[in-house]
Amino acid sequence: MRNAAVRSNLLVPEVREVMDIRQASDYLGISPDTLYKYASEGFVPAFKLGNRWRFKRSRLDEWMDRQSDMQNPAEVDPTKKKPVQPAL
Repeated sequence: MRNAAVRSNLLVPEVREVMDIRQASDYLGISPDTLYKYASEGFVPAFKLGNRWRFKRSRLDEWMDRQSDMQNPAEVDPTKKKPVQPAL
């Protein structure tokens, strides 16, 4: 029974409140390079701890909620680039 519990934990990635760039990019479903660019531009909420980017899951969730509220699919022009708005 214990082996099954250990194996099931390996299949389900742990989602932490503070994530590094790899964990956050997996959580958001984008590449680490794209997330690094977004963090550097201030597009996603992030902070640096030393010289490494860190992301709070709760802040990313709030940011995604705001982003989805702002985007009305009927008003999106597919020929234009995404609007770049700084994270709050």
